[in-house]
Amino acid sequence: MIHLAGLPITDFAPLSVMLPILGAALTFTLVRRPRAQITVTIVALVLTLVLNALLLAAVWDVGAASVSVGAWDPPYGIALVVDRLSALMLVISSLVTLAVLIYATAQGVVDEDQGGPVSIFHPTYLILVAGVSNAFLAGDLFNLYVGFEILLTASYVLLTLGGTGQRIRAGITYVVVSVISSVVFLVAIGMIYAATGTVTMADLAVRLGELPADVEMVLHVMLLAGFAIKAAVFPLSFWLPDSYPTAPAPVTAVFAGLLTKVGVYAMIRTETLLFPGEHVNALLMVVAALTMVVGIFGAMAQADIKRILSFTLVSHIGYMVFGLGLATQLGLAATVFYVAHHITVQTGLFLVTGLIENRAGTANLERLGSLAFVSPLVAVLFFIPAMNLAGIPPFSGFLGKIGLIAGGVEQDTGLSYTLVAVSLIVSLLTLLVMVRAWVRAFWRRLEDVEHPPAQLVSAYQRAKTAGKRPKPLSPGLVLPTAGLVALGLAFTVLAGPLYDLSDRAAADMMSRTPYISAVLGDEAAQDAARDLAADPTEASDDRD
Repeated sequence: MIHLAGLPITDFAPLSVMLPILGAALTFTLVRRPRAQITVTIVALVLTLVLNALLLAAVWDVGAASVSVGAWDPPYGIALVVDRLSALMLVISSLVTLAVLIYATAQGVVDEDQGGPVSIFHPTYLILVAGVSNAFLAGDLFNLYVGFEILLTASYVLLTLGGTGQRIRAGITYVVVSVISSVVFLVAIGMIYAATGTVTMADLAVRLGELPADVEMVLHVMLLAGFAIKAAVFPLSFWLPDSYPTAPAPVTAVFAGLLTKVGVYAMIRTETLLFPGEHVNALLMVVAALTMVVGIFGAMAQADIKRILSFTLVSHIGYMVFGLGLATQLGLAATVFYVAHHITVQTGLFLVTGLIENRAGTANLERLGSLAFVSPLVAVLFFIPAMNLAGIPPFSGFLGKIGLIAGGVEQDTGLSYTLVAVSLIVSLLTLLVMVRAWVRAFWRRLEDVEHPPAQLVSAYQRAKTAGKRPKPLSPGLVLPTAGLVALGLAFTVLAGPLYDLSDRAAADMMSRTPYISAVLGDEAAQDAARDLAADPTEASDDRD
């Protein structure tokens, strides 16, 4: 175990939440000093990244650790839990948010703050990061709810930056849907507390199994519904394609790449820890198939790159739900790996789309052409994550999908084989969508495009004139985008140790004892293990 000032590094886990909050308070006082705001925000995120990396290193081998906040021991006090899953999510989210911040700062300079980040951006962005970190670390349902509300409140502000009518309308839809999901979640928490007398997840892992089966199922479905809305699972995903594309490029990137995965994380955590067994696995797999299919069909009908990526985001949430529905170690390991991979790749693609808009003035495929000639670097930066998203070997997207397919084959049921077939077909359709976007935007002759934007025409004409290439894109935009693309490639190069970490995380979730032992001690973990050893179906029948 790594130690700092004589204490285990995991004792400093609350700083993952506090550092961004303190940074937000400081940047708010510097509202008239934008350069100081930028410096404070970057320093806060770098320190948070370093701390999260140390937390991951600490739990990589030894497993889960818990911190009691305010010297009140669980289940009465607030527990923050660091295990392999939460630590991995913290590190990936820190890397992504830091890259997006650098991009957003550079875009503010390029756009001269017209529609770009304004003075409120930096404190709000740090509050968003704090909410995400709190959600990943939360050891009780109410603190998880608080984490969601923190990040959602910040997201309302970020979504409507610039105050345009289109953004306000999209923000209203986002707010209404988010409030509904939060109300469902909060009501579920109240019902769970009324039924069990606790909201600490490690304690609930023992007590929920003692409830009548019908009561447990109601609580289960309510929690699942609340998280499914936040994760944009079909049929509760209708809000996402209309909400995300209207925001500024860096905001859309962090929303699409990260925020929906917080909902997926909550589903993974509660399904494995609180509701083990096969109660809703078939339902999850059916919903996963529908999410994959509806999402990719929606993407095929779009002409704007942002909307295409928004629908593919919905589609790939289906892959994650597929692995969760398998409820096996192999399926969960593939899901953990796929979530981490998708956060990076999806965020990178939205940042590349921002580069396209910066160079061409639009992301509409009907008005784009010859971008490979105008900006070869942007063409490469789009192509690599696009192929990764489509699951072309040897990229990490291919490895994650192979893991999910192997999990489906291992389960050896008609439903699992159906999901395997659906996932393969959707992967091919994703490739078709990405190739279509690539060809139309980058390889189609600009002369064949009707009504191309004047900005693209000017850049094209300069590119054709010897010695008059278009002005290079700002390094502040290109470098973080290239960094995320490189991180996606690193998932391929480092797939072995990352899959090993994902497998260990899945093993911990399947047994539940490491998490419960870290929070409540070994005796409670042993009780939970004995309960899990019994056949869940028979246990449910006994409680009917």
